[in-house]
Amino acid sequence: MIEHLTDRLRFLGAFLANPRQVGAVLPTSRAAVRDMLDMADVPAADLVVELGAGTGVQTQEILARLGPTARLITLEIDPRLAKLLDERFDDPRVQVVCDSAENLDAHLGEARADVVVSALPYTSLEPGLRRRILDVLPRSMAPGGTTVVIQYSPLLLPELRKRFTTVRWRVTPWNVPPAFLFACRQD
Repeated sequence: MIEHLTDRLRFLGAFLANPRQVGAVLPTSRAAVRDMLDMADVPAADLVVELGAGTGVQTQEILARLGPTARLITLEIDPRLAKLLDERFDDPRVQVVCDSAENLDAHLGEARADVVVSALPYTSLEPGLRRRILDVLPRSMAPGGTTVVIQYSPLLLPELRKRFTTVRWRVTPWNVPPAFLFACRQD
């Protein structure tokens, strides 16, 4: 309970320091994260990439689903939150990277992700940065891979449809505010 409250305060502090970068006052609910991850086959993945890890709500659920030999590369741009993630998840499957998601290619090398999980606040990002990050998503995916995205409005749907051949979406009411979940693939 104390850790949960502390995480909410850390997240709020990160939001107050840079609201366009964080994009939400509170972390995403566990129910919404579970609904989002249900849209991708995390247990079968060899490599999962997480963008916008925050305090680790998604990270924790990804690790619970991730196979014992799989890897998770998690990117968090806020140095304080990246340090928290590094300390919190002492798991050999996890690599925490403190960098912008637009630089994902540099951290993947030749590898491609079976699943990309994105909780970035796309609609509050500067348009050029948003475009650069969205453009890197299809390049970072393995054949047959899935990118799952959580947002608080449907405004990102046209941008996702420009970059992916298939975009499924649904709304989860188990979040405040209700969240829009997108599953994107290149068929």
